[in-house]
Amino acid sequence: MKPVLYFFKQLYSYSGNKLYINLLGMILISFLDGIGLILLIPVISYSGIVNFETGNSAATKAFEFLQQIPITLGLSFILVMFLIVNIVQNLIHRHVTIQNVKIQHGFARHLRLEIYKDLLHANWSFYVKRRKSDLINTITAELARVSAGTNTFLQLITAIIFTFIQIGIAFLLSPAITTFVLLSGFILTIFSRGFIKRSRLLGGRTSEIAQNFLAGITDNFNGMKDIKSNTLEQSRMNWFQSISQRMYDEQMEYITLKTASQFYYKIASAVLISIFIFLSVNLFNAQAAQLMLIIIIFTRLWPRVTGIQANLEQIAAVTPALKAVIKLKDESQMAKELDDLNSQKIKPIHIKEGVECNNVFFRYNQSESVYALNGINVFFPSNRMSAVVGKSGAGKSTLIDLLMGLNQPEKGDILLDGIPLSKENLLALRRSISYVPQDPFLFNTTIRENLLLIQSDATEEQIWEALRFAAADDFVKKLPQGLDTLIGDRGIRLSGGERQRLVLARAILRKPSILVLDEATSALDTENETKIQEALERLKGKMTIVVIAHRLSTIRNADQVVVLDKGEIIQKGEFKQLASEKSGMFSNLLRKQMEAAL
Repeated sequence: MKPVLYFFKQLYSYSGNKLYINLLGMILISFLDGIGLILLIPVISYSGIVNFETGNSAATKAFEFLQQIPITLGLSFILVMFLIVNIVQNLIHRHVTIQNVKIQHGFARHLRLEIYKDLLHANWSFYVKRRKSDLINTITAELARVSAGTNTFLQLITAIIFTFIQIGIAFLLSPAITTFVLLSGFILTIFSRGFIKRSRLLGGRTSEIAQNFLAGITDNFNGMKDIKSNTLEQSRMNWFQSISQRMYDEQMEYITLKTASQFYYKIASAVLISIFIFLSVNLFNAQAAQLMLIIIIFTRLWPRVTGIQANLEQIAAVTPALKAVIKLKDESQMAKELDDLNSQKIKPIHIKEGVECNNVFFRYNQSESVYALNGINVFFPSNRMSAVVGKSGAGKSTLIDLLMGLNQPEKGDILLDGIPLSKENLLALRRSISYVPQDPFLFNTTIRENLLLIQSDATEEQIWEALRFAAADDFVKKLPQGLDTLIGDRGIRLSGGERQRLVLARAILRKPSILVLDEATSALDTENETKIQEALERLKGKMTIVVIAHRLSTIRNADQVVVLDKGEIIQKGEFKQLASEKSGMFSNLLRKQMEAAL
């Protein structure tokens, strides 16, 4: 029963008293259904086929007064009652069905919205530790399973209520026979525990396989260019066949388990019905009419009982999905970074003096002994261009993430005009920064919509001005629909250099106080790289610019160059100064690049 209680708790946390009102409706439906059955007693008596002897049960006593009135009038009264009961029952049933659907889809929608909101508010380290495909799988496939499980849960509750009320009616007719049937049902329940446990294990396996499937598919499509260029089609096909076989085997195992349990229950039901009819006639001396009603009750009841068993197995199989959804929700809430991303009251920070790293230490895992950044002390002056260089793995991107507030130092402070960066001013900092990553990202929509995402009220003139700054206006004008050209998934219809220039234009359109460029010119040819350098030169004095660069030619005009190695600053100064230090790392990096260019 643990999966059922867990499901009920989560469902009640969303629907509240609406769930209890619906349960009350289900009780009324089952109660009215029972009244309809009891009304068969006088109908059978009036038919003259068999008669109920008075005094045998509470049900027959309830209709003794009908024996004192004419048959025609009594039968008419009973039929009118039967009609009223059925009309009321179906009206309530319609309302409960609609409400159940609202609860089912509303619960899924509620979870989807809450999780997505929590994911948006989670900090950057939350995403660093997780596969993107696992997050997608949880809020799509797992959530769909939860929605289906909610429907199953509501069916289960309906079946349980119906069963209890029908059993109550059976007790009115024959306590002895009903007790025998309940004992038989109890034995079946004990027998069913093994099936439920196996269903729960299979449900966990379903979640794991679905995760691996989506992760592999995502990797395949993201790396399709590498797959085709390296003729890896067959190896990827082998992987797909393998995981597809696992999915097939898992589904077949579940169906086999489900049909096996249903087979055993139906056979057991038939055996038990045969035994209790035999005992009713030979041991309990049941009347024919009484036995007829009990048979009607239990032939309607047993499918419900087997349905309860099937529902319990389905809920057990779906519970791992619900737990995965709730776990993701809880983890993303624990990683909550900001309370309100949409607050319009917070204004961007205007950096007047500069951004400073004061004795900053940072490592991605607290258990690691090596720091990604170790005792960083550096000042990035406002309205100046600073460049951060170094070998791969030196800590350049880690430093940028700290400056943007994506990660927080383990020790030390990030100071904005002398004020420590904290949750109170983090959103204001984010609104003052534009970031151009090494791997430019664009949405699968038009160029215009991609640009307006960053500044929704930008005018046509401002858009073209930003495009000119980024040396992107010429190629945009040549596109079939200009600004309204669809650029495909991640901008795949554009070249790498075109994508990077559009992202740079989007960053400039915001008119930030701080512009951060992570290898922003790496995909550009010499001509366009020169144009970007000229654009950055024009921006100097208007905003604080921080550039990560491997191609050192792009930072010749930087006011400050910071050289990182193994998480520490080993050189700092102007470009020409560092280039003249023949024994320094910067001079060595510059010399190797010049040799490679020759």
